[in-house]
Amino acid sequence: MITFQFFPRSQGITKEIKDVISCFELEYSNIKSPEFNLSSNEVLEVVRPHLEKLEFICETGKSATQKISVPVLFGYDNRIDKSFNADALSCDGKIVIEIEAGRATENNQFLKDIFQACMMFEVEYLIIVVRKVYRKHKDFEIIHTFLETLYISNRLHLPLKGILLIGY
Repeated sequence: MITFQFFPRSQGITKEIKDVISCFELEYSNIKSPEFNLSSNEVLEVVRPHLEKLEFICETGKSATQKISVPVLFGYDNRIDKSFNADALSCDGKIVIEIEAGRATENNQFLKDIFQACMMFEVEYLIIVVRKVYRKHKDFEIIHTFLETLYISNRLHLPLKGILLIGY
């Protein structure tokens, strides 16, 4: 089954967040790790139809026109000076989804995902989707411990309303 945890743990999940979890639950038998060795793009491809039904805009490829660009900095005449890419974005721009496969903990990609989501204009929630196990590393547990420490220590305050961690 899909495993998930919302942070901060003192808050419950919204309906929109629960709907995203359902997308991954519906496809768990097709993406579960370590049984399947899918790339993050392949996982997105499997869940894309469900996310699109929820009116999420999803990355469809690696070219500039296929990526989901979320504004970060604005310049003269409100032109976008800097943006970051996301795997999926809710139609209202408040929920960003990042799916990771092999690099989630080994290259600390999850930290980059957190940083970028914090910088994205109007984003309120980050959903990080990771393998439960990758090359004998328990990625979900490693990131869970990091997020738990981040929120319990209360030493760093993020501009997000919350972070959902999903393990597949």
